[in-house]
Amino acid sequence: MDIEWIRQHCLSLPHTTEHVQWGYDLVFKIRGKMYAVVPTEPAPVLLSLKCSDENFTELVERPGIIPAPYLARAKWVALQNECLLSRAEVKRLLSESYGLVLAKLPRSARESLGKAQGRAATKGKRPSSRREQ
Repeated sequence: MDIEWIRQHCLSLPHTTEHVQWGYDLVFKIRGKMYAVVPTEPAPVLLSLKCSDENFTELVERPGIIPAPYLARAKWVALQNECLLSRAEVKRLLSESYGLVLAKLPRSARESLGKAQGRAATKGKRPSSRREQ
């Protein structure tokens, strides 16, 4: 699990933006709300992300996964070792974190994201007619 792999996965999720914050942390956001943090310099944790209540409880029971500093009350966990989870599991947790944050956005923000995604999907495509169907 390296920064570039995490970065590529996060940027593949619709409307994700990346920012460097707090000096050296790479932060992934949707509509200004963060869902994953990766330090770009050596740090006690390798990745922090938001979890569901159930996953939070399960994950912090594993050695090497701790409640994320400053974010634990919002159900964020931090991985201290890259060997703790498989790539598939990290990918699933990142996607879940993205989904949790997206679901908490105001309805109008979610709707505007959906409209923007719909426009992007149809951009460049010829409108269909009844004869083509």
